[in-house]
Amino acid sequence: MTEQQKSASRDIPDPRNLSFKKPISAAVLLITTLILIHHGLLQRLRIRSLKGAGYAKDQSYYLDLTYYVDRLHTQLPDVSDISPETITDRVNAINSLCPNPRQKFVMERLVTHLHQVVLETNLTTEEWMTTVQFLTGVGQISTNTRQEFILLSDVMGISALVDSINHPRVGGSTENTVLGPFFTEDAADIPHGGSIASDKEKGIPMLVCGRILDTSGQPIPNAKIETWETDAEGLYDNQYADRQGPDYRGRLRSQEDGSYAFRGIVPIAYPTPGDGPVGDLLKSLGRHGFRPAHLHMMIEAPGFETLITALFPRGDKYLKSDAVFGVKTSLIVDLEDVTSDEEARAKGFESAPFKLLKQDFVLVGQEEAKKARAERAAKMV
Repeated sequence: MTEQQKSASRDIPDPRNLSFKKPISAAVLLITTLILIHHGLLQRLRIRSLKGAGYAKDQSYYLDLTYYVDRLHTQLPDVSDISPETITDRVNAINSLCPNPRQKFVMERLVTHLHQVVLETNLTTEEWMTTVQFLTGVGQISTNTRQEFILLSDVMGISALVDSINHPRVGGSTENTVLGPFFTEDAADIPHGGSIASDKEKGIPMLVCGRILDTSGQPIPNAKIETWETDAEGLYDNQYADRQGPDYRGRLRSQEDGSYAFRGIVPIAYPTPGDGPVGDLLKSLGRHGFRPAHLHMMIEAPGFETLITALFPRGDKYLKSDAVFGVKTSLIVDLEDVTSDEEARAKGFESAPFKLLKQDFVLVGQEEAKKARAERAAKMV
């Protein structure tokens, strides 16, 4: 750790354990900086009008902007006449007035490393503009049902890294993996043993069942389970322009004994969307955009960490080269063949054969998870 980092750690109490609980602070800084730079005076009337117009919904943490601007005006560092050697310190100096310790810490590290990349690569103006246009395109193609920024985070390995940092494995708990960009909030509720797939004619039928347990092996009843997968064409329902509603996704609850069961289809490998900026990026890097076959699962229960994970059938050729770095060996599963018509009808299928996927999920208690994160953070200091 450098002296600069040690100094920052003394000034900012346990920044890794803090969070952005007051997002208005960023807006406050932006507003006050614009006022100071563009007008050069304190516009108390305008500031008070912002408060009166309802910009601060939570009065418990609303900052008195008039006082804040008065204080800030006397503390602004000189950021004129910058050079490649001085600009990083100047930017961090003016950002250091941020009242949120965690935001201040993250921004200081972000600015430092971004500037370092620019300096190390001797970034050209054309390359900078290409980056700006690329990010603009990522935003423009994103919609309520397509999140290109999550896809960008996924293919850069950032999603997997954030997930690994925040969800260290505890004992025999089920490992997390990336959420992906295709989760939606509108999944239909299905009964125990119900189906998430509407089309009975396409895909290989599959029954998924098991139990939801804690780390001591005790069942967790009434856990909320969200599951989603592609259809037999390798597309999620929200990739269709004429989507009428949720399909190949569902929401159910675990039983009193922790058991769960639902019907779907055997997942297949598919390419991530290649018609946008992220697809172009992968092509330029000489990378494929395929994900191995997988079934998404998200499980929530009071007192436990939310588990976001996926199951990957063994044998898929993309298991070792997943475009979003989401495969973990413990999540690779075997499917059983069931050929009994009687058993098929008992499970809700019209006839055999069908595939059987048995998998228990082990959730981590919130206190267990908090302790594991603290231990990991201590090792990183």
